[in-house]
Amino acid sequence: MQFTYTARNTSGQNQSGELVADSRDDAVAKLRQDGLYLLALEEAETTAMEGLSAVRKKRVSRKDIIYFTNQLAIMVDAGVPVATALEGIAKQIENPTLAEILANIQKNVEAGSDLSAAMSEYPRQFDKTYVNLIKASEASGTMPQMLNRIATQAEEEQETIQQVKGALIYPAIMLVMCIGICIFLLTYVFPKLMPMFAARGAAVPTPTKIMIFVSTAITSYWYLILLFLAAMSGLFYYVRSQAWGKAAFDWIIIRLPVFGTMLKKLAISRSIRTLATTINAGVPMLEAIELSAGVSENVHFKQSWEEISEQVTTGKQIHEALEGKTLFPPTMQQMIASGESTGRLGMVLNKLSDYFDRDVKIAIKSATTLIEPIMVVCMGSIIGFIALSMLLPIFTLSTSH
Repeated sequence: MQFTYTARNTSGQNQSGELVADSRDDAVAKLRQDGLYLLALEEAETTAMEGLSAVRKKRVSRKDIIYFTNQLAIMVDAGVPVATALEGIAKQIENPTLAEILANIQKNVEAGSDLSAAMSEYPRQFDKTYVNLIKASEASGTMPQMLNRIATQAEEEQETIQQVKGALIYPAIMLVMCIGICIFLLTYVFPKLMPMFAARGAAVPTPTKIMIFVSTAITSYWYLILLFLAAMSGLFYYVRSQAWGKAAFDWIIIRLPVFGTMLKKLAISRSIRTLATTINAGVPMLEAIELSAGVSENVHFKQSWEEISEQVTTGKQIHEALEGKTLFPPTMQQMIASGESTGRLGMVLNKLSDYFDRDVKIAIKSATTLIEPIMVVCMGSIIGFIALSMLLPIFTLSTSH
């Protein structure tokens, strides 16, 4: 949001200007940090094009955050003060929104705020895990190493997410092609053949009757089909927005054939990687477990981590709290138990996260390998059935003369 303000500075003079803030309270706080006494504050009017531009400006990609983190790590490791590093990165970064955010963070740091506290004001760009790791590094004096670790973890997660998306793109494209071919055959080819069948008085086989019914429904009642699809989409999004609906959807997702195993391993990999990074950074155990729950997008994994956190609060160790949690493999419990008994939990979690990362990559390759023949068989069967339903009456006509 953009605001116009009138304020009095430390010299007693009035000054006016504009600033961008997430809310009115945020704008007031920024002016106070600059040593200004607020006299008037109004939200600036924006045109439709400016509003559209503002919406686009808000988007900060994961790649932008990774680039910023790497740059900050290099500069801080070279001995450059944090505020100076932020100023330099803000000037050279291409994303204007991130540049503006970094400029605001720089002002807060120069005013005496910790970097972690300044970043916490922008949760959409810097999540709780990021902020807590920075906070832990500030306390231990290991910020350059921690920034490198954060960037490495973010890059690995980004790579894994891209691999998962790549594995899902192929079947999606195949499905769209299959639907397109079927619609073409049923709306263009079939209607041209039906008058010929009727004129010759040929006996219509059952597969052809089915396809005639489907073709007639698509060509004559397409608007009802579109309304039905729109209603089903609306119902799906409504159910997905409800807590019980999301729980049911997430339960189905991790039990899908082929892809369910891959997505389940991905959820475990992300949470274990976060747990390993936070514990090794010196974040308290309970807070580290809560952060691991926070990165779990699947409701059931999140609930499992929250239950583990509750049991650890009562005095149990992590491996004891994992008992009965069917979402996690037994090897995970055994390795964590070994790490807790030897006092080397951080090292064990690192090895465990590396193991699950490799497991995810193997699962992605397996899913990609399996989905190709499955999609070919499914597409061939559907299109073959349609082709057969068109050819059967032709064979009947040729044999009857």
